[in-house]
Amino acid sequence: MYIVVEGEDPGYCIYVNGRTLARYESVVEKLALDLGVRPLLEFFSADENSMALLIQEGGGDPALLKRLPPPQWYRAEDGLRTLDALIAALEPDPQQLGSEGPEVLSELREYQAVLRKSAQHGHRWHLAVSWR
Repeated sequence: MYIVVEGEDPGYCIYVNGRTLARYESVVEKLALDLGVRPLLEFFSADENSMALLIQEGGGDPALLKRLPPPQWYRAEDGLRTLDALIAALEPDPQQLGSEGPEVLSELREYQAVLRKSAQHGHRWHLAVSWR
């Protein structure tokens, strides 16, 4: 899972390593629901570039590109509410997610840093998924 920021070049690094977080998404989703915040996957949307990448990776039908709805964009502040709650819940004991809990927490902090910059610049965002 990675972050896409609206526009060509936001002027700051948006790279996040979401591989461990993607593996733990169902557990993190349950935690978000328990905390009363939106799960991260509710911020998913596919723009033409990310869908083309998914198709190149073998994750879909090329005909989908012709029927792709417009991407959904979200306010950075909305994503930050979820990330802040998840981080606060995991900081005291990242191992509650298992042996890779500290890595999940680290990746959540990466997402948080990008969304803080996005909020400062008034940029909208969404999550995308890579099958690699």
